[in-house]
Amino acid sequence: MKVLDAEFVQGFIRMAYDGYLQGWHERNGGNLTYRIKPEEIEGVKEHLKYDRPFTPIGTSVPKLAGEFFLVTGSGKYFRNVVVSPKEAIGIIEIDELGENYRIVWGLKNGGKPTSELPSHLMNHEVKMTVTNGKHRVIYHCHATNVIALTFVLPLKDEIFTRELWEMATECPVVFPDGVGVVKWMVPGGRDIAVASSKLMKKYDVIIWAHHGIFCSGEDFDLTFGLAHTVEKAAEILVKMLSMRPDKLQTITPDNFRALAKDFNVKLPEKFLYEKENGTAAKKGSGRK
Repeated sequence: MKVLDAEFVQGFIRMAYDGYLQGWHERNGGNLTYRIKPEEIEGVKEHLKYDRPFTPIGTSVPKLAGEFFLVTGSGKYFRNVVVSPKEAIGIIEIDELGENYRIVWGLKNGGKPTSELPSHLMNHEVKMTVTNGKHRVIYHCHATNVIALTFVLPLKDEIFTRELWEMATECPVVFPDGVGVVKWMVPGGRDIAVASSKLMKKYDVIIWAHHGIFCSGEDFDLTFGLAHTVEKAAEILVKMLSMRPDKLQTITPDNFRALAKDFNVKLPEKFLYEKENGTAAKKGSGRK
């Protein structure tokens, strides 16, 4: 089977383009990686080439030794993934130590994997471990309303989670573990990779302050749906704050507990705090 005909590659391309259509990938913003299943690699192996040299990842991910990943390219535009996939995306192989990678397909004309490859691979390693191998997708996008909120809400997991949960009833069902928040850090390096991987042990979605969303999921639909739900909740919150700085009514802690019971999800009690003197959004925004 040709690589571009493979179902996992088509799913990857669709997700990249869907993200672009949402407005989350201006210029070369954002990145996407997928840990390929052994049977998927087997289906395209005749079209892979192993003549390119190994290159240091910039971190060590020994549990990913020998794994193959489909990745977006550094400096590549998401809008071009659908029209020039061989240039915009590629398949890489991790060496037996988990310290180097080589390109075995795609990323033509000197292309390289996303500059945030260390963050992606460190978090792939974490999520593969804590989900017993179920999670295979890591996605980073510049979700507009989420970024806006990082300027006005305290950068705390509990506050961001509760505010987003209150914006739509489906939110605690879609991300019942909540969201983690990383304060601003230089993107693409080991420091933000380490900070994110610590939070990924607890959460499937992390908010990078003034930068965007970084999330993990089992497949393309679930991962895109997670990012989409978080951003939709953020959009509602931004609109609510533009109308008035506080809420006349909202979903209460007991409402959340009833929801959790009916939908068979476990919601951490640390997010079901009783807020005093107004909403967390009001406290964080500085508005009177």
